[in-house]
Amino acid sequence: MRKFPRVVEDYLAVLRRIRVSGGATAETSSYTPLENLLNAVGGGLKPKVFCVGQLKDQGAGHPDFGLYAAKQVQRGGQPRDDQLPEHGVVEVKSAEDDAWQTAESTQVSRYWGRYRQVLVTNYRDFLLLGEDTNGNPAKLESFRLAADAEDFDRQLEKPRVFAGRVGVGLGEYLRRVLSHQARLAEPRDLAELLASHARDALARVEDAEAKSGDGTSPLATVRAALEEALGVQFEGEKGAKFFQSTLVQTLFYGVFSAWVLWAREIRIPAERFDWPTGVRRLQAPVLRALVHQLSDPGRMEALGLEEVLDWTTDALNRVDRSAFFERFNEG
Repeated sequence: MRKFPRVVEDYLAVLRRIRVSGGATAETSSYTPLENLLNAVGGGLKPKVFCVGQLKDQGAGHPDFGLYAAKQVQRGGQPRDDQLPEHGVVEVKSAEDDAWQTAESTQVSRYWGRYRQVLVTNYRDFLLLGEDTNGNPAKLESFRLAADAEDFDRQLEKPRVFAGRVGVGLGEYLRRVLSHQARLAEPRDLAELLASHARDALARVEDAEAKSGDGTSPLATVRAALEEALGVQFEGEKGAKFFQSTLVQTLFYGVFSAWVLWAREIRIPAERFDWPTGVRRLQAPVLRALVHQLSDPGRMEALGLEEVLDWTTDALNRVDRSAFFERFNEG
């Protein structure tokens, strides 16, 4: 996570140089910084994921990039013959295009039909197109760097400041995209995915707290409730950091615990887990108090946590429960 702002800064700085040069094409001139960003994030995964360009036609045209597992790539960096990229493909458009409209295009539909996973981006927006529980196309996680191309250009004027604000979030998002699997069966894979969502949530909480003034914190009542439930006081700057970390850890522990209990009881494969309902069923006063405080729509919106928890819920609903619990050791 520490390297994410640096590699995102490199991405943004090169994009800026290309965009102000006056000699670039709208789309393809920026392939290299995007490829470097994806490889920097993919190189930190275990196993690694490699972004490979110039894909040959494998029955659906030519995607801009393929996302290959390490085992699929030869020593020279090229994918082994006739192997589809395990982590899907990438479709790139210019910053002036709309990524959501691109995701609805015939071209992307062809790619999805062949590869089952497509990351659509216009350099400022990222949208993952994958599968729902019935195997149908579904828009999954997204990440936005800027509202439009003009805003993107303004933000690019200060790449370091821009990266300091969005680097961790974009890095964690791409980490999840590059390690995405249609179904999850290994406890280790789920744990890594939930940890990534938790880091994203913590970054959002810290950002919301940093932007708030004295007495305006969206977490003031949550903090008081958690102090009362735990019988502790979070004092000073260190106390504030400890509170934020405790808040996120407790919340994610509660969501996962609620899912485990729910999954043990539910026998219908198509049944979907719902995090607010699940956590309220826990016989844990601290968790119930925490969820009660966080369930206020205005507070959730201010913190940006509802989106992260919805993504977490989607991940839990992608778990192959039978295979998972054969491997899961609750001890």
